[in-house]
Amino acid sequence: MLLLALALAQGPQSDQGPIELQPGMIITQSVRVVPKTYRFAGPPIIVRGNNVTVDFRGATLQGTDPEADPDQARDTAIVIDRGSNIRIDKARIHGYKIGILARGTQQLTLQDNDLSDNWKPRLFSLIEHESLVDWLSFHHNEKDEWLRFGAALYLQDVKGAVVRRNTVLGGMNGLLLVRTNGAMIRDNTFSFNSGLGIGLYRSSDDTIIHNQLDYNVRGYSHRVYARGQDSADLLLFEQSSRNVVALNSLTHGGDGVFLWAGQTTMDSGTGGANDNLFYGNDVSYATANGVEVTFSRNEIIANRAWGSEYGVWGGYSFQTEIVGNDFRGNRTGVAIEHGQDNVIAHNQFDRDSTAIRLWADSIEPSEWGYPKHHDTRSRDYRIGGNEFGGNRMILNARNTTGLDTLAAISRPSPPAFLGNLRRPSPPLAGRDRSAIIVDDWGPYDWETPKLWPVDSTRAIPLRLVTLGPGGRWRLVSLRGVTTLSRAAGRIGDTIAVTPRRDATGNWELMLESGGTRFSYARFEPRIDWSVRFSDSSGVVSPGATPRGLPRLDMMWYRPPPAYAFLPQGNWSLTATGTVNLEPGTYSIRTISDDAVRVWLDSALVIDAWTPHESQVDYAPITAGEHKLRVEYRQVDGWVELRLDITRGSARSPGSPGPH
Repeated sequence: MLLLALALAQGPQSDQGPIELQPGMIITQSVRVVPKTYRFAGPPIIVRGNNVTVDFRGATLQGTDPEADPDQARDTAIVIDRGSNIRIDKARIHGYKIGILARGTQQLTLQDNDLSDNWKPRLFSLIEHESLVDWLSFHHNEKDEWLRFGAALYLQDVKGAVVRRNTVLGGMNGLLLVRTNGAMIRDNTFSFNSGLGIGLYRSSDDTIIHNQLDYNVRGYSHRVYARGQDSADLLLFEQSSRNVVALNSLTHGGDGVFLWAGQTTMDSGTGGANDNLFYGNDVSYATANGVEVTFSRNEIIANRAWGSEYGVWGGYSFQTEIVGNDFRGNRTGVAIEHGQDNVIAHNQFDRDSTAIRLWADSIEPSEWGYPKHHDTRSRDYRIGGNEFGGNRMILNARNTTGLDTLAAISRPSPPAFLGNLRRPSPPLAGRDRSAIIVDDWGPYDWETPKLWPVDSTRAIPLRLVTLGPGGRWRLVSLRGVTTLSRAAGRIGDTIAVTPRRDATGNWELMLESGGTRFSYARFEPRIDWSVRFSDSSGVVSPGATPRGLPRLDMMWYRPPPAYAFLPQGNWSLTATGTVNLEPGTYSIRTISDDAVRVWLDSALVIDAWTPHESQVDYAPITAGEHKLRVEYRQVDGWVELRLDITRGSARSPGSPGPH
């Protein structure tokens, strides 16, 4: 290794032909890489020094088998170790936890690289309800906590970067910037990831312009729940200030933009993620907020925000200008709680249920330091020049003083540096939120055909819709199915599937379209659960007599009507059942919050009895008939209990906590 590093450090580039990469190689001068696929695991390629260009044209780094589950990726492909004027061109990097990690570099250029299909976690939310295991938390990164989430590109303490024309699809995070200032991020496509398109932490004076950052989302089931689970197309956290975000497509994210001042501000009441300009972006069809900006001062100008829960959520915003935006079809156009000295002007509100909502609550969270150091009254708004059409309510103001609705407010001019540049408009950006399909591995990209339940995975017959590019489809095979409503048709058709009575938990349907096969399968071995509920002292509630359940699957904050006899906390259940498995390899998987234990034929195989947030646990189970006993304890807060029998021995832990 030392000899290899020394060899690369000697002589000008012209004296040296293309090099073959080796794990752990150290590159200290400009080189061209031999074009081939390198299947590397283990130590990363290290680039260090000054004035170094690495041309990867035609070369691919592959960290895991392309057929492996995405959460099996472990390693980092390339580490850029300090230095200045370093350039990485045209690399293809797939199957890694981190694609490119740069630390302490000045004048870094990353251009024309494809870092798609890197690490992402399995998701456990269902069509019927979400799982708390899928919630993300980006609120802390002082000790590189974000690395646990993986990233195609992770830039730490980098000054003066250019990130241009890179592609990241089908991972969890595209580009993460940590204490990285003065970057130009332009013309990239970071879409269809299950976490963030771009994330900033303590990063300021960056320019993010003309990028496609769409469908970076999780935690959504159309017309069932719209949670987002802290995914976002663009995230700015912890004192990220003076950034320019202009002419980007930021649609169909958990949030389009998610900005939070940071823990420093929450504790002290000072600072914030301030003076950022959001200009001319499309933040439509977010699962939650087109733009969420909190505890900070910013400019939100000339953006399009259609079809989300909230066009702009500005909790605790102050001296913020929301001017010249296009709001349409949101539940609320602009919502600000506990805001001060804000301007809402020259916006168009078209068929938002409520156009503008301003309020203050009488009680604020006692654990926050912010209200102890900062004025949090809802006061002093200048509102003028807005246009309203088809809104149920134009202005809803509660506990708010100092409303000036006759203010004369000038319209801002477009930033001169944008010139004639226009916002990109990807083909799927204009579709409504029904285009957001999130499966076990994240958002669906509509590039290949797919079968997806219309509204439930439990109904019989089960209705499945054929999704994907246009064209015809045909039936290839059936297993365990009694009837299928049709055997051929066009993409977009809905078909009804009725499983055989003896195969309701184990069946498969396979179709073909345009030479691509796609399927929908169910593996859910029958277990007739007998369930008994009791309070914290072990006393069985009179309303909680034993009941039979076809599935152990509970998820709620407040008990639903079927479980109205249960309190919010301090109760438990015991469930018993029998399962019979055909020859094969299987696992028991539980998801629980707060505590669970599982016995298999009288042997304790899962013991997670210490109260915890939602987590996933596994135990092996063999073929044949087995008796199962489950004990679950609810302490307080959310209830989550699910038990599944899965094929194979994979142990996907889900998204890293805390949740």
